[in-house]
Amino acid sequence: MHIPASMLNGAVCPVTLAVGGAGVGLAVYLAHKSEEKPSSARFAAVTALIFALQMLNYPVQNGTSGHLVGAMLAVSLLRVPFAILSMSIILAVQAVFFGDGGLNALGANILNMALIGGGLAGWVLSRLTNAGVNKKVGLSLAAMFSVIAGAAACAVEVALSGAIAFNKVMPAMLSVHALIGLGEAVLTVGIVSVLCTCERFWKENEISVALGSGALAVLAAALSPFASSFPDGLEWVAEKLSFAQFKGFEIPAIFPDYQATFVGNTAFATIVAGMIGIGIVFGFTFALGEFLKKAQIRTS
Repeated sequence: MHIPASMLNGAVCPVTLAVGGAGVGLAVYLAHKSEEKPSSARFAAVTALIFALQMLNYPVQNGTSGHLVGAMLAVSLLRVPFAILSMSIILAVQAVFFGDGGLNALGANILNMALIGGGLAGWVLSRLTNAGVNKKVGLSLAAMFSVIAGAAACAVEVALSGAIAFNKVMPAMLSVHALIGLGEAVLTVGIVSVLCTCERFWKENEISVALGSGALAVLAAALSPFASSFPDGLEWVAEKLSFAQFKGFEIPAIFPDYQATFVGNTAFATIVAGMIGIGIVFGFTFALGEFLKKAQIRTS
């Protein structure tokens, strides 16, 4: 669902950047004020896990693929403000280091996948939980909603940019992402269940989730060469509907298409790029976690 630089044009870019930036700023404030902060290791390991899992595209139908967005996975393990920050770090690293989502589209991607996918869908999950809905059922519904709502926002943005007519892009995006949303629900509940089992086994929430997330992240990176090569939902819709192309602001990616270009073997180059990405994401997120912890100490 990452919007590339070539799909957005005009005022959509600065407006979504302003909204995305304001949302991230609010998330930083709420995370700082939160009484229940995850440890820096847990925060970083869960973020690294979501980054790695996003590399694993799976086939959906008609030659398209999907991948875990991970916003509700982050909400389940980190709570909403930290989930928004987690997703925002992933999206920024992907745009800058891997060329996945253009810089001019970064605000839109943060809005769609972090603020809507984590913030709004996190609110939906809390409403379902308060209504007495079974925890796994509620998480499944919220995970599906996060994908479908993000896809709808994406459709609005590309239509406002003039890439395609709204009445064409909206039904196309919703139809394919409804199926991807089902995959999101299954994967989210499955991964949360695995990590909850780790908690019960080790009886130490912070350490067990951090270790379990780290191990799964490394496994996902190792499996990344086997990911589906089919275009993702947005790319598939763009090809089918022949979106107009714009000249977006991009910088040369260090690891284009998740490839470590200094490695000769393509499969190994993907694994190496994934491992490096895990390290970058972990480092940035751990540093933010430590900053938030020290800032709370200074103000208490």
